[in-house]
Amino acid sequence: MNIVCLDLEGVLIPEIWIAFAEKTGIEALKRTTRDEPDYDVLMRYRLDILDQEGFKLADIESVIGTLDPLPGAEVFVRWVTSQTRLVILSDTFRQFAGPLMAKLGYPTLFCHDLVVDEAGRIADYQLRLKDHKRKAVEAFKALNFETFAAGDSYNDLSMIDIADHKCLFCPPQRLIDERPDLAVAETHAGLRANIDKIL
Repeated sequence: MNIVCLDLEGVLIPEIWIAFAEKTGIEALKRTTRDEPDYDVLMRYRLDILDQEGFKLADIESVIGTLDPLPGAEVFVRWVTSQTRLVILSDTFRQFAGPLMAKLGYPTLFCHDLVVDEAGRIADYQLRLKDHKRKAVEAFKALNFETFAAGDSYNDLSMIDIADHKCLFCPPQRLIDERPDLAVAETHAGLRANIDKIL
């Protein structure tokens, strides 16, 4: 039995923080896990900017509502779920992901939660579990699943490294250079070809 574990942003949906940065014109919010490997440092940086600018959850939700899955992602998700089990392991937040998961047909998603105060301000964030992507893949392996993992960024490496089968999906060149041992898929068709090997 096998299971496919995928990152969400940059693999199936656009990067939400980049979309919000483009909408608001705040270039500093374009920083992602492709640029900053330490997730806590990145999130503190983002929350500080939101506070400085006075943005609330509703402002981000209004941008998310305008987004669609990446081209080909919906067809790709339908194909994976018709062939095997699919779990999305993401460092996004439940409050962000809902509308886009609906457009993908509601695949199983493991992610985190935002702490939102009564005024709608994002006060903090709560990890579901530290290094949850790796721990989820380890748990699936312990349940005797043959695992496949793919993602586009530094925060995906721990789950990719522990998986039985793996590849990067449209990663930054810096990551390709640092990890020449990992296969790279540049399209969903390429990702499908890698998954096909375990089916």
